[in-house]
Amino acid sequence: MDFTFTEEQQAAAEAARGVFAGVAPDAVPSPALTPGAVADTFDRPLWDRLADADLLSLLLTEEYGGAGLDAVALCQVLRESAKVLARVPLLESSAAMAAVQAYGGPELKSDLLARAGRGELVLTVAAHGRTGHDPAELATTARRDGSGWVLDGVQTAVAWAYDADLVAVPARTDADLTVLALVPRDTEGVSLAEQFSTSGERLGELRLESVRLTARDVIDTEGAWEWLRELLATGTCALALGLGERVLGMTSEYASKREQFGHPIATFQAVAVQSADRYIDLRAMEATLWQAAWRITSGASGALPASGDVAVAKIWAAEGVRRIVQTAQHLHGGFGADVDYPLHRYHAWAKHLELALGPAAAHEEALGDLLAAHPLG
Repeated sequence: MDFTFTEEQQAAAEAARGVFAGVAPDAVPSPALTPGAVADTFDRPLWDRLADADLLSLLLTEEYGGAGLDAVALCQVLRESAKVLARVPLLESSAAMAAVQAYGGPELKSDLLARAGRGELVLTVAAHGRTGHDPAELATTARRDGSGWVLDGVQTAVAWAYDADLVAVPARTDADLTVLALVPRDTEGVSLAEQFSTSGERLGELRLESVRLTARDVIDTEGAWEWLRELLATGTCALALGLGERVLGMTSEYASKREQFGHPIATFQAVAVQSADRYIDLRAMEATLWQAAWRITSGASGALPASGDVAVAKIWAAEGVRRIVQTAQHLHGGFGADVDYPLHRYHAWAKHLELALGPAAAHEEALGDLLAAHPLG
């Protein structure tokens, strides 16, 4: 594969850097000092700026007002967003739009995509199942009822659930097939219970009780949910990479100024070795991220399905970002725990990203299953 980015992908990253330049990581109360959610909603002014910069419609084709770019470009933007802890549902909304565009019917696409690309509609995805450890598609059932569908089930830890207009919910049918339902949040039978992330963001436990949807709102094309889940996981890896890069940069800056015994601690061998190990983590996170994004974008064949590359990327992202923030806290000493300094926020976000869509162990198990099914010669 070729790691060189196209001009369009580089332009997307440059535009993202411009939009995120004025975002302060400590713009909301600290999760360490806030018993509930750090804010009632996401950063709406930033959302509007992203829409004005055409970064919400990045993956949409020109027909729906988008730039027609790919998962690599989206990951470039997500990488920049994580450096400033941007509080917007950029990954979830973009991924859901892309799934609708790739697998949805004409009526759903024409009604939804252009408005979502302009930021007028907010989409999110129920991706964590009933407990956060079971497959999301098994936590909800879907059965046909005349020309429509009826959904029942519970999905935990739905990001931005209280802010989204539509939630993409995977569900299992009686025929053991997976469908993807676009559920309006104000539909009868839909309810939410508050949950909170380690980052202090408000999540929602989504409960569906005999929720009726039209056939238009349910995507029954084979592979739609699996593709969306892989895009979400890859985007999470991009967020982890951006966060890790920023944290290592903060640590390098601090270590070059903090002196002990008359010398900057960055000159001490133990500090340099730990920083070098974390730099290696970042490079591995980056290489596996772009491999996964490229496989999703290109559809290229390989020794394993694309889900294998996604699993490898998520393993590195989960383990790598955890090691990076732990080392950063260690090298910062007590200063890293100061709530007036933003490092503790990055640590809280890193824990959320580590566990989102499954920790490293879950993806190691999935990778093992793939290797068993596709033995390498």
